[in-house]
Amino acid sequence: MVARLIEAGAPCRVYSASLGGFDTHSDERATQQRLLTELDAALTPFVRRVGKRAVVLVYSEFGRRVRANASDGTDHGTAGPVFLLGAGVKGGFHGAQPSLTDLDDGDLVQTTDFRDVYATVLDRVLGTEPSRVLTDHTGQLDGVFAT
Repeated sequence: MVARLIEAGAPCRVYSASLGGFDTHSDERATQQRLLTELDAALTPFVRRVGKRAVVLVYSEFGRRVRANASDGTDHGTAGPVFLLGAGVKGGFHGAQPSLTDLDDGDLVQTTDFRDVYATVLDRVLGTEPSRVLTDHTGQLDGVFAT
C-alpha cells in the first residue's frame, strides 16, 4: 500500500507500518525466524520498488536481554535493533558494535542513541531541524548517508 502511495505521488512524506509479535518471552528462536522472514518478505520488494525514492527506518520499541530465560526466550532489555535502508543510505554497521560479554547487569550496553539516528533522518531525509522534534538533543550520526 505504501509503495503504491509513493508511486502515485501522494502528498505525504512519512508513512508508518508495524509488525507485532516480537515480545518473545518463550520459544524465541522459531518466533524470531518467522517474524524476521516476514519482515524481509515485506522490505525486500518494497526497497526494490521504491528504494531510490524512500528511506526506511526499522526499529523496536524495546531491546532484549542477551541470555535466554527458562522458557527459551528473552526478557526486555536496554538496547534495541535499528535498521536504516533505502535512498542514499550507506550500507554497513554504524556506531560501535555492542559487546555480548561486557554487559550492564545482563543487558547490552547501548552504543548508539536512537535519537541520533532519528535526528539524522529528520535532518538528511526530511530537511527538518531535529531540535524542533527532539528538544535539547543535538547528536547525529556521521557517515550514514552518502553525500
